[in-house]
Amino acid sequence: MKTLKKVLWLWLAMSLAVFAETKKVEVEEAEKLVTDKAQVLDVRTQEEWDEGHLDGAVRVDFNEKNFGEKVLKTLDPKKPVLIYCNSGGRSGRATEAMDKLGFKVIYDLDGGIKAWKKAGNKVVK
Repeated sequence: MKTLKKVLWLWLAMSLAVFAETKKVEVEEAEKLVTDKAQVLDVRTQEEWDEGHLDGAVRVDFNEKNFGEKVLKTLDPKKPVLIYCNSGGRSGRATEAMDKLGFKVIYDLDGGIKAWKKAGNKVVK
């Protein structure tokens, strides 16, 4: 376990030198990203997820202590990812964390799933 932690810290330190392309996107651009098959990450709790989420999304709760480790196991850092939460706070912090983990292209849904629903888009349960 100590070796794994050392490797992860070394990788993290090297990743700090490379900054991701990060951008807040409105619902219309997020719709296109979903259609174009970008990775979609929901950083909300299980209870929030159960109330409805974007079709094709995966969930990793940002508030869990091993968020970074789970994200690296779940998503490909080389492929674009659309992140969302309920209204935009957690996804903004998750964007910063994922930048440090080496993700290259990160989009943050401005207004979160609330904005998605307000625009008339569907969610799945």
